[in-house]
Amino acid sequence: MQPPTQSEGRAAVAVGDDGVPRCAWGSSDPEYRRYHDEEWGFELHGDRPLFEKLSLEGFQAGLSWITILRRRPTFRLAFHDFDIDRVAAMDDAEAEALMQDPGIIRNRAKISATIGNARIVQELVRQTPGALDELMWSFAPGAQRPRPRGFGDIPAVTPESTAMSKALRSLGLRFVGPTTLYALMQSAGMVDDHVEGCWRAT
Repeated sequence: MQPPTQSEGRAAVAVGDDGVPRCAWGSSDPEYRRYHDEEWGFELHGDRPLFEKLSLEGFQAGLSWITILRRRPTFRLAFHDFDIDRVAAMDDAEAEALMQDPGIIRNRAKISATIGNARIVQELVRQTPGALDELMWSFAPGAQRPRPRGFGDIPAVTPESTAMSKALRSLGLRFVGPTTLYALMQSAGMVDDHVEGCWRAT
């Protein structure tokens, strides 16, 4: 996810009731706080974890990330813990059943894309285990840009996320636009966008 849009002049860091300074978006909700402290910006590796991240970021498009976080346990049940082979094997009946599941985002195009993406990734990693991890991390910037002082310093799209999007689209993956993939890069620790003053900014 990317930080929610901040109004002009709003503080980039907020101190929670626990006395810990965080990126302001990370203090706004208990689940956001946990996610900010324990996941966002930590390096994430592995074909399955990155496939899950890719899928959830795709479902998030047009929605708030907190909506996805609150439904993530149900997403994991619905998509077999994002096991690539099991998702790739899902048929039309299973996809249709998901359209009746109120615990996920019932968007037919996104459900179809998740299953279709799994089939493409399955072929990729069948030939070379770790290939999705290697491909996605190949677009991580070689050096961290200056630590953002505020949310206005954080881009929505970068040349690296645009290049990753082009590569994944060339394989046939869907819901992998450059904005979605920059959010993934932030979340998976390919970039570090914790703002100055946040306890996670090191």
